[in-house]
Amino acid sequence: MTETPPAASAAPAPYDAVVLAGGAARRLGGADKPGLRVGGCALLDRVLAACADARTTVVVAAPRPTARPVRWAREEPPGGGPVAALEAGLRHTTAGHTVVLSADLPFLERGTVERLLTVLQDTGADGALLTDADGRDQPLVAAYRTAALRRELTALATTHDGLTGLPLRRLTGALRLTRVPDPLASFDCDTWDDIAAARARIREHGHVLDEWISAVKDELGIDLDVDTGVLLDLARDAAHNVARPAAPLTTFLVGYAAAKGKGDPEAVAEAARKAAALALRWEEESAGGKDESTGGPSAPDAG
Repeated sequence: MTETPPAASAAPAPYDAVVLAGGAARRLGGADKPGLRVGGCALLDRVLAACADARTTVVVAAPRPTARPVRWAREEPPGGGPVAALEAGLRHTTAGHTVVLSADLPFLERGTVERLLTVLQDTGADGALLTDADGRDQPLVAAYRTAALRRELTALATTHDGLTGLPLRRLTGALRLTRVPDPLASFDCDTWDDIAAARARIREHGHVLDEWISAVKDELGIDLDVDTGVLLDLARDAAHNVARPAAPLTTFLVGYAAAKGKGDPEAVAEAARKAAALALRWEEESAGGKDESTGGPSAPDAG
């Protein structure tokens, strides 16, 4: 008897995001942790990029410039701890699911946020959170059912006459949680050693190009997925078949041509194809290739 394959999970439901960015960063000597740069991008902006699909994004901290618009909130009194900060952020949310994030996650990506939301949807738990390399829960890299958070926050506030100073485990201990192991996405920057490790990892050979392209697109305000392999091949062909300085100039002109056209990945690929073919024709000429129109050696114009 043939088994029926399981149905594919539905797309994640709409969600809001609450980013906690108002901590004291004591182990960093009080440095402005959300503003520290990893891979040329502020930690807070890296986290905001990962939850860019949120219907509403609330950052609980004093307002500051960010790469994309957000709503700002603040716990009362400021510095009241993560539980109080979370409650302050939730006041501005309306979606049934809320992604809760700290502002110091250099390797968090949209795909991880989507995975947490899918797990939450599929399991029926109150929350789905990441665990780190040591198997420890990371409640500030998680997706929760908003109603469950509000229910337990109300209960805590009633029991403790407020939320100031309460540790997160008081909240998460009352929730039914599903755990998702992810040592990389859960990596947070609490110390200067953590910052140094994150900066070094981003420059490792297997990551540096993706990180650089992502950072450049963010810096230029470009939201375009292109085949970087095609562009690298084009740069190689231009450098080899024409001259080394032709590589950056050619890729710039390809981008310009694509932007003047449709401006989509297909336009980039088509412009790159034409430029690569031109570079190949240059190489054939320099190698003494035949003139295609006569079948014989190329000859100077008769004039």
